[in-house]
Amino acid sequence: MQANWEKEAKEHQKAYKHMLEKGNRNKMLRELPRLHEEAFSKIDCLQCARCCKNHSPRFKQPDIKRIAKVLRIKEGDLVARYLRLDSDGDYVTQKSPCPFLADDNTCNIYDDRPSDCRRYPYTDEDVLLKRVQLTLKNATVCPATYAVLEELLKLQGH
Repeated sequence: MQANWEKEAKEHQKAYKHMLEKGNRNKMLRELPRLHEEAFSKIDCLQCARCCKNHSPRFKQPDIKRIAKVLRIKEGDLVARYLRLDSDGDYVTQKSPCPFLADDNTCNIYDDRPSDCRRYPYTDEDVLLKRVQLTLKNATVCPATYAVLEELLKLQGH
């Protein structure tokens, strides 16, 4: 991954947006699994953890129930201690970085982490195309998203 990927991700926002909104959807969807694998074969999330340091997943009720059980605390205590309601009415972490992120960039609740964490950065899902604003934001946080979008641009002839 090139050193200035963050700067490039910001500079390419318009091109990404145009591609995601106007590009050949079926072609992009067909390529996502391969591009996702390719990106993650080169990127070590444990060296990065920018997602955990900068974003919060949504904690859905099943996540809260499961995580509280694993931590052996009441669901209400989990919410009070770690979460808050955001403007969309979703539970998210009270602050960044995520309180479950360890010093070595591992996750203290990895096996029981929220669905958003499991799926992030959605580079192998149609979410990449459906939620353009989220994808554009993720491109500036996650080097894998940046890598996938750059390859998609090349495939679209940009």
